[in-house]
Amino acid sequence: MGVDFGHGSSFDATLDELALLAESAGDEPVARLIARRKAPDAALFVGSGKADEIRDLVQAEGAHCVIFDQALGPAQQRNLERHLGVEVIDRTGLILEIFGARARSHEGKLQVELARLQYLSTRLVRRWSHLERQKGGFGLRGGPGETQIELDRRMIDVRIKGVKERLVRLKRQRGTQRKARERSGTFRVSLVGYTNAGKSTLFNALVKAQTYAADQLFATLDTTTRQMYLEAAGRSVSLSDTVGFIRDLPHTLVDAFAATLQEAAEADLLLHVVDAASPTWLDQVHEVQRVLQEIGAGDVQQVLVFNKLDAIEVERRPRRDDDFFEIEPGRNLPRIHVSARDGTGLDTLRRVIADVARPVLEVPPDRGFEPGDPRGTFVTEDPSDLHDAA
Repeated sequence: MGVDFGHGSSFDATLDELALLAESAGDEPVARLIARRKAPDAALFVGSGKADEIRDLVQAEGAHCVIFDQALGPAQQRNLERHLGVEVIDRTGLILEIFGARARSHEGKLQVELARLQYLSTRLVRRWSHLERQKGGFGLRGGPGETQIELDRRMIDVRIKGVKERLVRLKRQRGTQRKARERSGTFRVSLVGYTNAGKSTLFNALVKAQTYAADQLFATLDTTTRQMYLEAAGRSVSLSDTVGFIRDLPHTLVDAFAATLQEAAEADLLLHVVDAASPTWLDQVHEVQRVLQEIGAGDVQQVLVFNKLDAIEVERRPRRDDDFFEIEPGRNLPRIHVSARDGTGLDTLRRVIADVARPVLEVPPDRGFEPGDPRGTFVTEDPSDLHDAA
């Protein structure tokens, strides 16, 4: 279900991306419906007439769930479920469901759990009433005790606090690893891009890794880093595969995956992977650029990697592997056309990475020692760095 609110709102008239998200979550889309409104209805989001139409379509198709392409308010979601008689979820809930099923590492699971708990904390809208009249504790003669909503909210808040503390420790560990790479003079390259642009397939092709890759949205969530040897530079660089972006990515996920996305923000070079075969590739490029600005990676040097060349008709393929693309007025980025599946253009991509990395790799890394000190005394202003250096 998609609702067009006119100018200024993000709207996909085809609902193709929402259908792909549903399929990634294991659902089978059976019908699509769109509506147009000037503003969301306070109670049912779409209004009573359209809600009746959705209910009739649900009964006709035998559907078990209705998925909205926009974010629903807690009360709107509750009212729709009562009116339609089936489960109702919005785009944010669907993405969280996919992330929960795909996270593999300990850090990834914690990040998804944090986002899910933050999402659920806003969904406590009087669905329970069995403790509504519970009496108070010792020393109280009467009056209502905690309602079920208050108990659930308190339990969720406690859990959120615990998960955040564990993520802080993991973020500190990742920062220690990042500092070690900085001291060794390692040139850091991160793959970024819209989900299902082929980042993991390209990662496997460049470093001969076995990272899970599939033709589905959010196939992989966890950051993987490997060393990639560049013959043209005579050195190795670190290459990281990161989580994919998507339109209207929930802010709870952006916040929860801050440690993972930090790999992109602190990289020396970003390989912005684009699905060149997608009819909406330009919109996807602009969405990735917006998210990069949001996480503080907008000024990192970029190379556009137009992937899936093998999926484009021969007559529409570019005549050369490399050129430039105007990402915005006055800003041109190098562009490489590749096929991660059959290897086309990968040698050109390696050469471009080497050209960018060579000036940095030729500068001797700062080891943090006093100049001229034969003992190589480690100099630091932060005592915690002594442990990191060891």
